Amino acid sequence: MHYHLIGICGTAMASLAGMLQARGHHVTGSDLNVYPPMSTMLEQLGINVFPDYKREHLTPAPDCVIVGNAIPRGNPEVEETLKRKLLYRSQAEVVKEEFIRGRHSLAVAGTHGKTTTTSIAAWVMDQGDLNPTFLIGGVAQNFGHSFRVADSDYFIIEADEYDTAYFDKGPKFMHYLPELAIVNNIEFDHADIYRDLDAVKLAFRRFMNLVPENGRLIAGWDSPHVRAVVESFGERLFTQLETFGTDPSAKWQVRNAEFGEGLSRFEVLCENQSWGEFQTPLVGEFNLLNCLAVIVAADAWGVSKEKITSALASFQNVKRRAEVRGEEKGVLVIDDFAHHPTAVRETLRALRARYRDRRLIAVFEPRSWSSRLAVFQDDYANAFAAADYVVIAAVFDSDKVTEKGRALDTRALIDAISQQGKPAFALPDAGEIVTHLVPELREGDVVAIMSNGGFGGIHEKILSALR
Repeated sequence: MHYHLIGICGTAMASLAGMLQARGHHVTGSDLNVYPPMSTMLEQLGINVFPDYKREHLTPAPDCVIVGNAIPRGNPEVEETLKRKLLYRSQAEVVKEEFIRGRHSLAVAGTHGKTTTTSIAAWVMDQGDLNPTFLIGGVAQNFGHSFRVADSDYFIIEADEYDTAYFDKGPKFMHYLPELAIVNNIEFDHADIYRDLDAVKLAFRRFMNLVPENGRLIAGWDSPHVRAVVESFGERLFTQLETFGTDPSAKWQVRNAEFGEGLSRFEVLCENQSWGEFQTPLVGEFNLLNCLAVIVAADAWGVSKEKITSALASFQNVKRRAEVRGEEKGVLVIDDFAHHPTAVRETLRALRARYRDRRLIAVFEPRSWSSRLAVFQDDYANAFAAADYVVIAAVFDSDKVTEKGRALDTRALIDAISQQGKPAFALPDAGEIVTHLVPELREGDVVAIMSNGGFGGIHEKILSALR
């Protein structure tokens, strides 16, 4: 078949494009926002990407048009698809029917940690000889790709709570037929599509209710909102529940964590009995919980303890998750996808634990919908506590933000951070930040750059200026 993907450079869409090509289909696509790592991956795969949206891209007519969730009515290719009554589907629908139905499936959900946990799961199951097909919202460095199509009965997917398409406003994860479902945590996020925390919790409740009686719901017990949603089922939870966390009431627990420069070490308890000792290159307690969730899932699928142990020790992180982009003049530049205030806080805490004696500089771009809106104004003021020096960029595409609500006030945010006794600056863009920051840098500094977009290529600009 010929599939044409509108919005092909989104992480899930680009991965699906590669998976369809691996299945032998002809794949084309179009997008306006073309930047690495997905643009690079598509180029390496030889998939033709049109750098704009035009009606003529649908001539000759593809067999199926896949519409990305960021693509609205009014897009020329959407309008042509509807006008000519071409077959169209969402990314999630195509994944379900082409790759999940009929397989054992693990869906990894939660407000934070989905990409990392899915990548850990893919590697552990791979090393456990299950040879899974997988789709991840980022590039897993153990594989060098965000996806794989394998000839096995196992499928692993990052299960996103964001909406599916303009014609399907329900969460993507409702399409993913989970046999095993990990829910790491629940918090209010995606303020552009969810009214409040209760709406988010309802979406996760519906997702949990998809897990069959022979499956497992693997629930993060340190998250009070996960617990509340699970407990709301009462006797009507028709699957097997596995709880995990640091909380003493969890069935599976992390204990005796130690964070060093190289490896983090921890013990796992199951029903208050020692189950095993593990180590991982990942940093931060939240990443140990991500590992624990995968340990529970791998055990459910019959992977041996020895192979789980070996896989965790050899796991390489996902691109853009505390990824070291380079070091010049003794200054370490790190790229991270963090955008929700909890993710910003936990990322900086983890970096502080790993680089205890170095100055930690946080550079943040409010780019996701939730980070651009004022809904988390107060939470961001506390999210940078672990940093020694903070720079906040202007709100991305601020004109669009006012259509959905009040924008984050970066000046007020800087004032609040400054009151914590640390240097803090609001600067408009990557160029201004580089000009301001580079003369301030000194040997031993760690610069953590946090954005869920390209951020004007700021990482390489800082490294080049230091050179």
